[in-house]
Amino acid sequence: MKRLLTICLLALAFTACQHAPAPGYADTPEVLEKRSQLTQDLLALLPLDDQELPGARREARWLADTAYKASAGIATVNDPVFMNWLNNRLVNSVFNLQERGLCWHYQQDMYRELRRRKLQYFRIGCCVRDRGEGSEHNCVYLAAANTNWPHALILDPWLKNGRLITLKERDFRDDDWQDALWSVEFLSAIYPENHRYPIEHWAQVKSGEAWNHYIPSWTPEGVTSRQGQIMIRNMEKGLQERGGKLTNY
Repeated sequence: MKRLLTICLLALAFTACQHAPAPGYADTPEVLEKRSQLTQDLLALLPLDDQELPGARREARWLADTAYKASAGIATVNDPVFMNWLNNRLVNSVFNLQERGLCWHYQQDMYRELRRRKLQYFRIGCCVRDRGEGSEHNCVYLAAANTNWPHALILDPWLKNGRLITLKERDFRDDDWQDALWSVEFLSAIYPENHRYPIEHWAQVKSGEAWNHYIPSWTPEGVTSRQGQIMIRNMEKGLQERGGKLTNY
């Protein structure tokens, strides 16, 4: 009986992680502690003279809080229906069985959310592991302003469907990670600091020409594509439900 109960609890935990976190997840005691730890880890990236500055501490706190809240919020919008790698099969299906949920979707969405405020002490970057090897994985990272990769913290909202995972330099330096400067160049043009795009906005949408062909969402072709029209309806619906609030967190 005890063994059966253990199996049932493991199955329940496995099933729960298939979907986006429940409302209020980012404000649970466990996650509040993680948010505080991330704040301290971010401050540790700064020069010693900056770490105690009130402005730096406020900025680190905002980034940490937003990273955890946005991670859960992004997953809710993407609505994963299976564990991430199974969900990928549906997104990449020629039948469009799932609109979004790839790791680079989460990367672009996280970048969008962290660009809602102008930063002075930190900068937002993009990175990729095993690029072009079939197991490519994309994330966002945070670093001190004016410092180079890989002195950073990686933020991974995809791996556990909105339950943020963070990696320090010692955790990823020996893996095949690299700075994705091309992604930042593309995304920073779409999402300037202090932008006003709602959380349902997508940087890229499927063009319809091929099952895996993506184009910028703001182009005429992107706006009129099937997925572009879905994005517009999602934004309108979300803004209406939230009374004009840009995010769901």
